[in-house]
Amino acid sequence: MKLLLRLSPLFLSLAACAGMPPPQARVLLYGEQHDQPDQQRQVAQAVRDLAAQQRLAAVVLEMAEQGGSTARLAAGADEAAVQEALRWSAAAWPWDSYKDVVMAAVRAEVPVLGGNLPRSGMRAAMQDEALDGLLPAAVNDQLKTAIREGHCGLLPAEHEGGMLRIQLARDQSMARAVAQAAHDASPGQQVLLLSGAQHAARDRGVPLHLQRLGFKADELFVTMFGASDGALPSDRLLPATHSPGPDPCEPLRKRQKD
Repeated sequence: MKLLLRLSPLFLSLAACAGMPPPQARVLLYGEQHDQPDQQRQVAQAVRDLAAQQRLAAVVLEMAEQGGSTARLAAGADEAAVQEALRWSAAAWPWDSYKDVVMAAVRAEVPVLGGNLPRSGMRAAMQDEALDGLLPAAVNDQLKTAIREGHCGLLPAEHEGGMLRIQLARDQSMARAVAQAAHDASPGQQVLLLSGAQHAARDRGVPLHLQRLGFKADELFVTMFGASDGALPSDRLLPATHSPGPDPCEPLRKRQKD
């Protein structure tokens, strides 16, 4: 590990371009699009590579609520036991989309930790006015736009403020889970967070909340996927195969009509 930390900046730059995050970053944040299998495949491979190098202390997921953990499971645990340990909600997150990421960590004896805000905390978050002043007004407006688009333009305007507070509370929750995992990590090890792209973005998501918890900006390394056009602020953009799928807005429109 000491040898890795002494490598030249040129090597680190080349390594990042080749798909290997820089060793000096304490936290590796991957921002994904939930319906894109190639992005999740690449994260699973990153988990395997980091674990093989004994660099990975923990994997934190948006897809599981804070409190869920595989830390007490054996490396050979089956998928059902893993889902139970993480309190996995198949209705919210298709297991098949994320099982390779999760099971790669479990097989390598790397704990997988839930990072998301528990559903039981959402009502309190919606009423928490302290969340309104966490980020600059311009950033809050950007998040509201993303929330509006994420709800296909069907979210009533009066609900936007509450949904923004939930978004911020989720980012805080994930930041706390990551910070605790980084605190518990051995020297030189890294924590990987997998979340949606908005949560991982440097200008509005978990990185800002980690810095409020005392992390330095250069201790965080953010990876996004896809084309550069319209990409959220990150440290690295990896190409990914786009998989077209059904219009996610169609069920919402149908439900509204019914």
